[in-house]
Order: sequence, then structure tokens, then C-alpha cells
Amino acid sequence: MTMTKLALASMALFSASALANTVINHKSPHCGCCGGWSEHMEENGFNVEEKLHDNMLGIKQSLGITQELASCHTAEIDGYVFEGHIPAQDIEAFLANPPAGAKGLAVPGMPLGSPGMEYGDTKHEYVVYVFNEKGQVAEFNRYEGNQ
Repeated sequence: MTMTKLALASMALFSASALANTVINHKSPHCGCCGGWSEHMEENGFNVEEKLHDNMLGIKQSLGITQELASCHTAEIDGYVFEGHIPAQDIEAFLANPPAGAKGLAVPGMPLGSPGMEYGDTKHEYVVYVFNEKGQVAEFNRYEGNQ
């Protein structure tokens, strides 16, 4: 009887953990790099559901993504917004300890070498920004390039 309770408790804990890591990735059906980012997230333990949109502008506007922060895809996790090719490790760090008032993270543009934007050994420098509802932005992490 104790083993059954332990097994049920483990299953419940696993289910809660899986729900906490569900990613809704809004993307164009024509964008391959967005699929590459989804694969990166899955390889790092996230469950990804892709939602395809012919026009991403409305999605971005409804989720508070400004033109300065915009990239190709927009993801939602646990009520937060993640714009662009953000490394899974930064999302994990953010979710483990969200900065007060933060709405999410963004990597503007499509920097080579970021997850989903791999191009051989080429890596461009890029910044992961944290942003809030008021549009305030701060550096969360920085990745050095090799170009």
C-alpha cells in the first residue's frame, strides 16, 4: 500500500512539474528557425506546443512586445512572455527567480549563434533583456560572439 501511495505522489509531482514547463510557441508556419528554437527548448526539458499564425503582429501586440524587442516568434510560459531566440538556461533562471514586476525576456532580432539560429561556428554577440509592463528594459544576460 505504501508503494502505491509513493508511486501516486511521484506521478502527481511529475505532472505538476511538466505543467510548469509547458511552452506555447507562437510562430509563422513558414519560419524554420522558430522550429529550431522549439527543438532547443524540448532538448532542455520543456514541453513545447507550437501555435501557427499567418500574422504575428497581433500576437506580439496582445502580449506587450514592442518593436524594439521583436523577433520572429513569441512564447508564453506560466504567464510570462519570451520573445525570440532566448537560451533555455536563461528561461530556467528567470522562472526559478522572476525579477519583481518582470513580464518576460527578449532577444531582439535573430542573432546568429543563438538557439535556433545556429550557422556553423559563427556566433554574434547578443543580449537577453528582461522587460516589464511599463516597457522598461534591462540587461538579463549577455553572450559574446566570435565575429
